[in-house]
Amino acid sequence: MSERPVKIPGPDHPITIEEKHAHVTVSVAGKVIADTHHALSLKEASYPAVLYIPRKDVDISLLQKTNHETYCPYKGECSYYSIPAGGERSVNAIWSYENPYASVGRIKDHMAFYPDRVDSINVKA
Repeated sequence: MSERPVKIPGPDHPITIEEKHAHVTVSVAGKVIADTHHALSLKEASYPAVLYIPRKDVDISLLQKTNHETYCPYKGECSYYSIPAGGERSVNAIWSYENPYASVGRIKDHMAFYPDRVDSINVKA
């Protein structure tokens, strides 16, 4: 088994993480899954920015951890969660880097949501 590559963000592949000064809520099937004023916005290279919500502001009781895993050479091993209330559409709707690489360490204990697998992600300034 070969080791996975580890890459450091830089000019060729920048990653920035900033506080999102807004009230963010995520809902599925009429239930508020997440509610925070402490989200982080991660912008990676040319990809759209992604909101990472502190785990403490996510109702974990509404989630189910899955066996699905992926790997990012810039961020590390990624775990996934489903939202049973959302049915098939909400399978693997949430991802989390539970032990991210140091360069993106701020996203530890945060979760991100696929917009097309939840009913809404509302951001209010």
